[in-house]
Amino acid sequence: MNIAIIGYGKMGRAIEKIALENGHQISAKIQKDNWEVFSKVNPKSIDVAIEFSLPEAAFSNISKCLELGIPVISGTTGWLEKLAEVEELCQKMDGTFFYASNYSIGVNVFFKINQMVAKLMENFPDYRPQIEEIHHIHKKDSPSGTAITLAEGIIANNKNIDSWMETNAQVKADKNQLPIKSIREEEVPGTHAIQYTSNADIITVEHKAHSREGFAMGAVLVAAWIIDKKGILNMDDFMS
Repeated sequence: MNIAIIGYGKMGRAIEKIALENGHQISAKIQKDNWEVFSKVNPKSIDVAIEFSLPEAAFSNISKCLELGIPVISGTTGWLEKLAEVEELCQKMDGTFFYASNYSIGVNVFFKINQMVAKLMENFPDYRPQIEEIHHIHKKDSPSGTAITLAEGIIANNKNIDSWMETNAQVKADKNQLPIKSIREEEVPGTHAIQYTSNADIITVEHKAHSREGFAMGAVLVAAWIIDKKGILNMDDFMS
């Protein structure tokens, strides 16, 4: 593949490393300091764009790719209030757009486990669920997109929970709310834990990333998979 990397931070560099190791080419590396490259790029020289930028830049980055006819996958979180606009543009341009809050294969298996456990625990309302996520101090959004996806999986599968909220020592969740606690520590790649707590015990299901490699590898695998596809796609499509 000829890949354009949009957002050349730590994730962008990890994606570049994995892509090159697997025989792909990097056609362009675009970040906030050289965004004008977009106006000069030849869309025919790019098979797919992988977008891991910043919340404030994601919408314009993705829109530009779709307008140029470049299939784009995005892993940027914190911008989803504009997701419907991107999906509408994708349909209008007959383009290809793939979004996931997390591209790690392990995390996406974890999402499925979370949904199964949530459905099982619906029968035991004495167990109160909560989510704790830990990331590096440079992460811009809170809670993480992965934590929000986990929360949505619980809400969809447990009728005792109808919403989520970010919580701390001063703000407590109501009975039907799912609390999410966000912690920022040095260079932690990402840890997510779901806890079900009762007076008798605690059940914990956890995913801990060792590095960014799993996220980068998943993104490169998805990029190769979507090249001959059209429409709005997600990890459920890929995993199946």
